[in-house]
Amino acid sequence: MIKRRMWRLLALLFAFSLVAAACGGDDDADDAGASETETETTAAASEDEAMDEEMAEEEEDEGATGALGGAAAEEDIEAAVAGEDDDEEMADEEMAEEEEMTFDRSTLQGIFDEAAARRAKTVAELTEKVEAGEYGVGDDGILRGPAGFEIDMNECPSDWSSTTGITDSQVRIGHTTAQSGNLAAYGVIADGWENYFNWMNANDPIMVGGSPRDLTLIVKDDGYVAAQTIEFVDELIEAENVFSILTLGSPNTLAVYDKLNEECIPQPFVMTGHPAWGDPVNHPWTTGLQMSYSTESILWGAWIRENLSDLLPVKVAGLVMDNDFGLAYELGFHEWAEANTDVVSEYLPVRHDPAAPTLTNEMTTIAAFEPDVFISMTAGNPCLLAVQEAGQSGLYDDINAKGGALFTPSVCKAIEAYMKPAGDYANNWWIVGGGIKDSTDPKYVDEPFIAFVNDNLVEAGLDPAVSLYATGYMFGYPYGEALRIAADLPGGLNRTNFILAVRSIDMYHPQALDGINAQLNGSADAYFIEGSDFSQFDAGAQTWNIIGDIVDVNGRSTNCAWDKDNGGCR
Repeated sequence: MIKRRMWRLLALLFAFSLVAAACGGDDDADDAGASETETETTAAASEDEAMDEEMAEEEEDEGATGALGGAAAEEDIEAAVAGEDDDEEMADEEMAEEEEMTFDRSTLQGIFDEAAARRAKTVAELTEKVEAGEYGVGDDGILRGPAGFEIDMNECPSDWSSTTGITDSQVRIGHTTAQSGNLAAYGVIADGWENYFNWMNANDPIMVGGSPRDLTLIVKDDGYVAAQTIEFVDELIEAENVFSILTLGSPNTLAVYDKLNEECIPQPFVMTGHPAWGDPVNHPWTTGLQMSYSTESILWGAWIRENLSDLLPVKVAGLVMDNDFGLAYELGFHEWAEANTDVVSEYLPVRHDPAAPTLTNEMTTIAAFEPDVFISMTAGNPCLLAVQEAGQSGLYDDINAKGGALFTPSVCKAIEAYMKPAGDYANNWWIVGGGIKDSTDPKYVDEPFIAFVNDNLVEAGLDPAVSLYATGYMFGYPYGEALRIAADLPGGLNRTNFILAVRSIDMYHPQALDGINAQLNGSADAYFIEGSDFSQFDAGAQTWNIIGDIVDVNGRSTNCAWDKDNGGCR
């Protein structure tokens, strides 16, 4: 009962932004001034530290269970809906601090100046705690950080070193990704990430012991096959001696994150939005970056409730990739639908083989179901196939004729890869976009950071028309910021300082839409991005138009200890 109330309340919270849009909200809300809040880890007073620890304990005691972990806690949602924020006074203080740190985000230099100032602030606060013996590795072998974050370093392998992967000239970082198979389009993210690291190496390198180190990316193509990921991770650890590892894909990351945590190897900002990465207690070395698929599932439901009132309750069909990634979506929306039968009368998930070359049979089944809403819960090339097959099967016309809606998932926002090739059939599709800008969208191409990204890509001979290259910067930029923070902490760059920096990061991400916060806070806030836009595609202008306000529930998502055997959060 508590769980169902939570999802209803969360849907109501999101509804406020949608109602506001209907009463005069600006479709171009993404052009408004940015608003961020300072992370609670910046509090230096002892009572604030105690508050952080109390928050972490509440997360552990009251975390959501079931498929929909990684969403906002019930008491926070109730307070937000009622307009009674217990942290109003703290928020006012943080806003005052934010106003003191004002930079010109309309210039690249202003963005870099703000990044440097935020890093310096975080370094100063962490250093104070480390020198006081509150953070860092203590005499008992426990690594401690903000908001009750802890890692028992005594359980690391006997031959473990905090500086593995750091040589006289390099910091070696391993990456497994899909450069072949149905999700091969995502493989170029690695090229974009490497392009950013190359820029850092040439212009503003990481300093270790007073001398520069090149960030070296070692990429392995696992073809989105989890068994291959396991082999490559073993190779990266045993033969390549990497400092840290980044994985792409939910099934791939789930296959190796136990091992990487047992080996005490940092695995931050993984390229997947599965809710399992919000587990700082059992998997402290692993974090995500993008919006959780659980949050996305709730947002789909909230949008349906507020925008299809004349059709309620609706029939919903989902095209589901048949693996751990698709399962997170399927279970998440199924649980929301069961708790909201006044909104969803029937829900039909139709699974497909991740390697299937066509989706004709699956989409024919869905069309025969005659849904009011279709949700694509897949990734990679199947996203494009779903848009094309919806058009060719008549599903696109049928749903639009009855005033329903078709959704593509947040992981398929890239215009060039997934929308443009579908032609007119892509027009008017919806997306819960995860709060990230597409670098090819005419709205953003002239922004200083996007222009910086695209210029770097051109200089390297990479096509900026492929926005997934810029997605590499989306992951590389916070990765670089965390490395810089770690390098400036007592003891310099090492694995423990790196994960401490990651778990304390509070940054402005220039590739996120205004109103989207990007921060982590120890064990109290384990999700880097917790907000999204609602956008609709204009095939004629080749752009995503934001409809309504940006939704952000930063710092309010409960942790998720994922049950790999049965699915859902324990």
